[in-house]
Amino acid sequence: MNEKTMKNMQIEVDQYIGQFKVGYFSPLAMLARMTEEVGELAREVNHYYGEKPKKSNEEAQTMEQEMGDILFVLICFANSLDIDLEEAFNLVMHKFETRDKNRWTRIEEGVEHE
Repeated sequence: MNEKTMKNMQIEVDQYIGQFKVGYFSPLAMLARMTEEVGELAREVNHYYGEKPKKSNEEAQTMEQEMGDILFVLICFANSLDIDLEEAFNLVMHKFETRDKNRWTRIEEGVEHE
């Protein structure tokens, strides 16, 4: 299987969107779309782990599909604003590794966990 980098995914999405006259939607429209997709993921999580089972006539979706939808919209959003998601990821990881490095209790080395 050929692994994709975030940069390659951003290029692939840009080439796909570039086929259409409408191009990328406005930032506000994309935020609304992303919110919709996150809601669909929340619905799936609630069906599997919450107290709201699916109705018998509801179409089966998977969390994997919903996360894929969110990722696609996020990439569209980033591309439309010329944001490099690899760089954005590196910035957030730096924040976790510095500012937030002592925020949570770490697993002790040599201790077995269940």
